[in-house]
Amino acid sequence: MTSPHAPGGDSSPRARFVPPGTGWPEDPATPGTPVAHTAEEVAELAAKAPDLAELCARQSVCRACDRLVEWRERVAVERRRAFADQEYWGRPVPGWGDPRPRLLIVGLAPAAHGGNRTGRIFTGDRSGDWLFASLHRVGLAAQPISVRAGDGQRLLGARVAATVRCAPPGNRPTPAERAACLPWLAREVAETAPTVRCIVALGGYAWQGVWPALAQAGYGLPRPRPPFGHGARVELGPPGGEGPAVTLLGCYHPSQQNTFTGRVTEEMLDAVFTEARSLAGL
Repeated sequence: MTSPHAPGGDSSPRARFVPPGTGWPEDPATPGTPVAHTAEEVAELAAKAPDLAELCARQSVCRACDRLVEWRERVAVERRRAFADQEYWGRPVPGWGDPRPRLLIVGLAPAAHGGNRTGRIFTGDRSGDWLFASLHRVGLAAQPISVRAGDGQRLLGARVAATVRCAPPGNRPTPAERAACLPWLAREVAETAPTVRCIVALGGYAWQGVWPALAQAGYGLPRPRPPFGHGARVELGPPGGEGPAVTLLGCYHPSQQNTFTGRVTEEMLDAVFTEARSLAGL
């Protein structure tokens, strides 16, 4: 791996990313974790990961998409003024939470100054503030806030993942980037399938992105694909056709735009996650 340092805007160099295995809290990788540099290598490394922990380690060091790598590392160097004195994670953000979840929550991608900074998905930005506050209110998170990796936060029977693991420019990954990242999500969905009873897609992009991952993991999917909507509910056939049914729920993304305009309220989020908790048997 190349040197993590690049010139910054102050007198000392700023790291483009945190090297794996150097002590960042909750870092799943080590210096020996294999790195994917192409979409083909993503598929191979995801398929051959021996377990969920190693899968997340491999997710966290991926370098398959040149545009995303350049962007996430540039953000880590330039930084937002409010976080100028903080070290940025600057790497892909792996799935996080209960390794045997009853509830799986899927978002689009990390935020440039959120998960890309903190090293934990949905942490360190306004969307994460809303999400974790709601999860805490309904009994799915140990704390009402998530500040950064290693802050003591725990999910209770739940896990969070994303369709794309790197912060994309403008919050818009390209179709090719989404396709390259799909094996990471598909394998994570497959690894957690034995215990998952409910899946929540946060936003229309996550709804679209989780569908092929569910198909690859062996879930039975209705045709045609039901449209996304807040509170949308779809019954999925369990992988292999055996076991209890799994429910997919749609939820508006708690983005700043949605929460500021009132398209999403605390009551709306709480209602979805209360239903999800019940469906998951938590």
